[in-house]
Amino acid sequence: MRRAFLVASGTTLALIAGVAVVWPPVLWALLVVVPIILRGVADLLQTRQAVRRNFPVIGHGRYLLEQIRPEINQYFVESNHDGRPFSRNDRSVVYQRAKGELDSLPFGTQRDVYAVGYEWINHSLAPVEPDERLSRVRVGGPACRQPYAASMLNVSAMSYGSLSRNAVLALNTGAKMGGFAHNTGEGGLSPYHLEPGGDLIWQLGTGYFSARTPDGRFSLDEFQKRAALPAVKMIEVKLSQGAKPGHGGILPAAKLTPEIVAIRGVVPGQDVVSPPAHTAFSTPLGLLTFLQTLREASGGKPVGFKLCVGKRHEFLGIVKAMLESGITPDFITVDGAEGGTGAAPLEFSDSVGTPLCEGLSFVHYALVGAGLRDQIRIIASGKVNTGFQIATKVALGADMCNAARAMLFAIGCIQALRCNTNRCPTGVATQDPELVHGLHVGDKSTRVARYHRETVRSFFDVLGSAGFQEPRDLKPWFVMRRVNSGEVRSYHEIYPAIEPGALLDGSVNGSMGRAWDTARPDRF
Repeated sequence: MRRAFLVASGTTLALIAGVAVVWPPVLWALLVVVPIILRGVADLLQTRQAVRRNFPVIGHGRYLLEQIRPEINQYFVESNHDGRPFSRNDRSVVYQRAKGELDSLPFGTQRDVYAVGYEWINHSLAPVEPDERLSRVRVGGPACRQPYAASMLNVSAMSYGSLSRNAVLALNTGAKMGGFAHNTGEGGLSPYHLEPGGDLIWQLGTGYFSARTPDGRFSLDEFQKRAALPAVKMIEVKLSQGAKPGHGGILPAAKLTPEIVAIRGVVPGQDVVSPPAHTAFSTPLGLLTFLQTLREASGGKPVGFKLCVGKRHEFLGIVKAMLESGITPDFITVDGAEGGTGAAPLEFSDSVGTPLCEGLSFVHYALVGAGLRDQIRIIASGKVNTGFQIATKVALGADMCNAARAMLFAIGCIQALRCNTNRCPTGVATQDPELVHGLHVGDKSTRVARYHRETVRSFFDVLGSAGFQEPRDLKPWFVMRRVNSGEVRSYHEIYPAIEPGALLDGSVNGSMGRAWDTARPDRF
């Protein structure tokens, strides 16, 4: 689009100038054409808005419509509790914080406080000012020799290939500036993850990209080469993801460049579909042995796994395997079924997997019931974009959170829903170099760092308003949800607790007790 604009502009000016020599009235056309061309050139040179850089002049239409958004907002109310996209207010908060704009709202709450699903936290009449230095979380259990001090909020898993090089550069540069971690996604370690020097969580999916043999199996030698890199702070094995649990990752052939083929070690010209299951292990005990191998091969860095909770007895089988083998992960990332930024079949996006709150509470209490909770950090991943939402996940047992969609908003995503077509207009989710150019790394990385800083600060503001000095003081009974038009319940009532060690002494009944009895450490 940029090249076409410049060619068309130059041709038009030349034609008008040529005709004006023999027919002077045509000079009046210059009064219209020249300002448009100058406006287009200004669009090409500015760095704040990718749509204008990629679509000079006509891109202004998008921002003109944005100006009337507050007035039409009432006609586009989207729930933030039923697995649908973020509400417009949530997106606005991300945009405003990323841009450094005022993120307060006039005329009180913009949500229907009597709607089913409305949530709030009970404040205190004795608010405090928490110490934001408590925003670091130490990740690393007894067997970890290189523990990592992680931020309360980090960039969730998104691969190079799904995202453009400039998007990855902006996210990692922002992570470097803000002192938080950037999850690589399952697409492997690319030069754009490593170049800025931000902290990385290297994710290994079923395709083992950047650590695979030519036939697609795990290669310990390739893993060791990259796990030793100073930028790699943690290693995460992906069992499943919220967008498509039980389904392999998908990278459409349209987005497969020669560079991505080399990084991933795949066949060009074909959709890259990762296997649905791992080949390096097939049982809970095998998973833990694999994690132990990765920990040793990385020099003792924190290792863990990510999953969207499915059959409960399968996760409890992993817990039993921990007890039997004595091997525990340093962290577990719980992905919600409502999360996910990549291409996925409709049925998997809408109808497979456990939502984040339910899955997070289950994992937390399973570890509590088995007496393992103190050894393992829990990361909540899925539709976390405000300080309040961090607070709700901490109340349910999370030690820290990962955000994907909100980070994309921070680098300019407008939810054009062209992620799987290679035609993302903002240059975020495309490999088209003409569109990628529109995303200015310097401007967007600053926005990522700013959004992170302000959101963590917002979390501590919410924490202090509830009267707490430390995140660990947040408990589920302080967060409330309207469950129907006339009833409100706390998280504690919605997500029942399990006492420490209760799974071990057999005092847990109901569905959790039955799942525990069914669970086996030697079979998923």
